[in-house]
Amino acid sequence: MPADSAEAAPAPGSVYDVAANDPSGRLVDRGAVSPADLTQISELMQAMGALRDVEDRLNEASQAYMKLGRTDMRALHFLIVSENRGQIVTGAAIAAHLHITSASTTKLLDRLERAGHITRSPHPSDRRASAIRITEQTRQVATDTVGVYQSRRFHAAARLTPQEREVVIRFLRDTARELSDGAAGVAAH
Repeated sequence: MPADSAEAAPAPGSVYDVAANDPSGRLVDRGAVSPADLTQISELMQAMGALRDVEDRLNEASQAYMKLGRTDMRALHFLIVSENRGQIVTGAAIAAHLHITSASTTKLLDRLERAGHITRSPHPSDRRASAIRITEQTRQVATDTVGVYQSRRFHAAARLTPQEREVVIRFLRDTARELSDGAAGVAAH
């Protein structure tokens, strides 16, 4: 089938277009939005979608490279950041960060320890807890792969003026709040 036919798949990124996702305006009342504003908002939605797509591909590649799942990678990232801040990490802290049960945390830690990604030792001040640390080898691999790619976000942020960064920060926080409120509504159904 020719690429210019009406049956051709949408261009990458265009699947996030506001009008294409909500042609009847049932989800979003666009009556007070000018055509120029609607076009720009759609471009913004498409840019956010493109970022999410790139992040998904990067996360999948990182997980495949390190042979770990998403939750495993999030736990290792948490361990790296906590150690960088000089904080001792416990299973309870990991469970709270990942929003998982203590039983799931135990399975996660057992799996990561068996694979040589973490070590557990007695907590220096709480005899009931273990101190969990990422191994140096796993830290180095994560930093040299995932960390290098994720740090590229800094360059995009650094190119913005302070005023532009304030706008982006406000937008992202507001978007997170809107999505969080929506997620609460979905969970209630």
